[in-house]
Amino acid sequence: MNQAKRVTVLDPIVKNIIYENPLEIPKKKVAAYARVSTEQDEQQSSYEAQVEYYTKYIKNNPGWEFAGIYADEGISGTNTKKRDGFKSMIADAKAGKINLILTKSISRFARNTVDTLQTVRDLKAIGVEVVFEKENIRTMDKQCEVLLTIMSSLAQEESRSISENVRWGQQRSMQEGNVAMAYGRFLGYKKGEDGKPEIVPEEAEIIKDIYRLFLDGMAIRNIARYLTDKKIPTPAGKEVWSVSTIKSILKNEKYKGDALRQKTFTVDYLTKTVKKNQGEYKQYYIQNSHPAIIDEDTWELVQLELAKRGKEAKSFRDSSPFCNKIVCADCGAYFGHKVFHGKEACRKDVWYCNHRYDGDGPCKTPIVKEMDIRNAYLSALGQILGRKAACLAACRAKLAELDNLSEIKENRHKAEETLQDQLVEVQDLVHENARKSQDQTKYRAKYNKLVETIEKQKEFIADLKSQELNSIAMREKLRRFMRAIESCTEEATFVPEVWNDTVERAVVNEDNTIYFEMKNGEKVTATL
Repeated sequence: MNQAKRVTVLDPIVKNIIYENPLEIPKKKVAAYARVSTEQDEQQSSYEAQVEYYTKYIKNNPGWEFAGIYADEGISGTNTKKRDGFKSMIADAKAGKINLILTKSISRFARNTVDTLQTVRDLKAIGVEVVFEKENIRTMDKQCEVLLTIMSSLAQEESRSISENVRWGQQRSMQEGNVAMAYGRFLGYKKGEDGKPEIVPEEAEIIKDIYRLFLDGMAIRNIARYLTDKKIPTPAGKEVWSVSTIKSILKNEKYKGDALRQKTFTVDYLTKTVKKNQGEYKQYYIQNSHPAIIDEDTWELVQLELAKRGKEAKSFRDSSPFCNKIVCADCGAYFGHKVFHGKEACRKDVWYCNHRYDGDGPCKTPIVKEMDIRNAYLSALGQILGRKAACLAACRAKLAELDNLSEIKENRHKAEETLQDQLVEVQDLVHENARKSQDQTKYRAKYNKLVETIEKQKEFIADLKSQELNSIAMREKLRRFMRAIESCTEEATFVPEVWNDTVERAVVNEDNTIYFEMKNGEKVTATL
């Protein structure tokens, strides 16, 4: 026989802890969290005000024990990843050091709905309550989560709106040709009284030294070592210079007085992830936007040298001035530096083809003593100095022939303007096709013709740019060659800087002769 189902209700057992002495009642450990974004209005003063207010407020409550003020200054609230004060507070709460957290508002806590709710749930699970004063929300209340979701979403939307307004403002600034620099980590410039970049003379000298040393043939890693040894602080204020820092200085167009804006962009306003702009957004190249530290010719010559060294990276590890200068006439490879140690502990520096022992048989060019290369060079230099006046006159004539550089630049600028018009035309064509129905065969034919025209225009611009760079390089090489020759006396000694400014490369032949291709275009032969 089936028995009837019966339910018995068991009332909860409430344990009341009775303290005979009110002083025995444990105090709540109360902390406060304050955050401001100093990039907005008068928030800087708000930061100190919040810290002062919560300190007094907690300490004046007899039932509370002051557990500290946790704060993040000048950090975005859209996520909690980089907020050290916030993370420290959560860790202390989980360690039992905090029972109650006070904060001004949800937007000060986090503008990301997911972050806010997850953090509140985690704290609630361990018995830690958060009080949002502005919204009058206590996280231990039953209605809290619904209110939090609504309020956090509003705060997140506000953050999105602010982000869009900031991006719009930046776009306007770029279009107007304004320059942005992270002055605190940018060597050579400071923010002037008018808000524009102003050259810092002593820092500008460091920049000039870096460019000069690089063009003098010094390897980038050796430039970094040189600056470190001289105890010159890096742009970030560190003691040790890195290869990447030197490279970034050598590549930065701001040092020639121009500025490329929007090199990077923020992927989305919540994660703050920054990505290199590879065509996703427009870029703005602003010429003559601020005073230059490096003249344009020198800067362009450095870019050519960087490209050259990039192709021959392994060859630029040696600090010798002969590195990447001595060439094998047999196979065309560079000579490498080797050190032989004799029985009497005498050092012998020699150079021979890096591919000498590759393949079926050795290259026919000889192993050459470094001292013999130096002597051969001085012999070749002596030949040039013997007709110094005529040589310098020829250089001046070549420089005069390169006066068409401004014409090449003007033609390139006109070609680039034409390209922009063509790009607008093809965009208009695509938009028109999307808006209204038309013959797709005719549309495709017109589109393909425009694209073909654009590609040809790009090739034309690239050719003009190549002519321009070659002219700049030749002009700068001639100038450096002339300065080097003018500095030499008839009894010249080997000076690495003069060698680098006069010799393009030296080719070693099988018959123990070497001919020097000088930077003025001459070829001078000497015996090794």
